[in-house]
Amino acid sequence: MKKGILIGISGASGSGKTLIANTIISHLGSSRVTMMQEDSYYKDLSDIPFDERTGRNFDHPDAFDHELLAKHISELLEGKTISHPVYDYKTHSRLKETQTVGPHKIVILDGILILNEPSLRELMDICVFVDTSPDICFIRRLERDIKERGRSVDSVIKQYMETVRPMYFQFIEPSKRYADIIIPRGGKNLVAIDILTTKIKDLLKAI
Repeated sequence: MKKGILIGISGASGSGKTLIANTIISHLGSSRVTMMQEDSYYKDLSDIPFDERTGRNFDHPDAFDHELLAKHISELLEGKTISHPVYDYKTHSRLKETQTVGPHKIVILDGILILNEPSLRELMDICVFVDTSPDICFIRRLERDIKERGRSVDSVIKQYMETVRPMYFQFIEPSKRYADIIIPRGGKNLVAIDILTTKIKDLLKAI
């Protein structure tokens, strides 16, 4: 039996998905929300040589373990606790240890391809797409990957041109058609975020 609601927030890498999610959490209270990120469910590549791992397409649907993610989301919505995987971006592998994540009334799922995946969409009460200019997204991604993930400028640009940009137009942007709410200008669109937060509060009254 479903005991919670799921809000899916999709859009390009660097579009402002996480900022929007965190703003919603600040409005609703962290004690009521479980935050989940698709990035944590990259498939483990520890069984292949490191040089091969770095050349993989991490923006293709096949890069993610969506089956496990959908299972964990379902369990959270049923009020169960999960063992959440921990992904190491520098080695492109999962760590042996996991994190225990408990259920709350609201689950927010943040990810680039979550609206492209039917098994995840069917669990969502609200589907959101963050519609930000690809140029802005690239600049944000470049800054993040250098500062937070230890990447070089050349490697980020190469990955963007070879996989990130093509996959955005092949899979991510087309998934916008599944969105209930489209938010332009990312996390700066406070009016849209307020409307979304109000809708979430209305859904909470029904469970």
